[in-house]
Amino acid sequence: MPFVLPSNWVWVKLGDITNYGKCSTCSVDDIGNDSWILELEDIEKNTGKVLVRQTKAEREIKGVRHSFSVGNVLYSKLRTYLNKVLLAKDDGFCTTEIIPIECTDVIYPQYLYYVLRSQYFLDYTAQCGYGVKMPRLSTNDARKAMIPLPPLPEQSKIIEKVESITQGVDCISRALQ
Repeated sequence: MPFVLPSNWVWVKLGDITNYGKCSTCSVDDIGNDSWILELEDIEKNTGKVLVRQTKAEREIKGVRHSFSVGNVLYSKLRTYLNKVLLAKDDGFCTTEIIPIECTDVIYPQYLYYVLRSQYFLDYTAQCGYGVKMPRLSTNDARKAMIPLPPLPEQSKIIEKVESITQGVDCISRALQ
C-alpha cells in the first residue's frame, strides 16, 4: 500500500465498490434528439467542468454511446493525465471513452469523484496505462485499483472540506481576474 490509513479506513478495489466497466451501450439511432450527448472535448481538463452541453439534434454523432444517469461518476479512460472526471447532474449519453460509474452503498459518488481526480489515482493510471500517443486505462487495471475507503460519515466530512476549499479557491480566482 502507498500509505497507512487511519484505523477505521480500509483499502478496497474500485471494482468491488462500483460497477466500473459494466455500463450500458446503445446505438445512436436509439437516442432521442433532446438527449444530452457528452464528448471528451466537452469536459475541461483538471476541473471536471462541462464546457459545452449539446443534444443529439445539435451534434453529428455515429456509432454507439454509453448511457449515464444522474449521480454517476463519469471517468475518461483516455489520456487520464487530463483528469477529465465529472459527476453527472443529468441523464445522458457519452462517448465510449468515458466510463459511467455507479457506486455501491459503501461509497458516496462525490467521494469517488475526488479520489479519481486525486494525484494518487493519476499516478496509478500513469503507471498502468497502455498506448503511447493516446494512453488509456484498461478496465481490468481500473477495477483492481486500490481506493482508500473511510466510513460514510468521514466521506461526508471530506466532501464538505474539499468543496469548501474549492469554493474558496474559485472565489480568489474570480477576484484576481
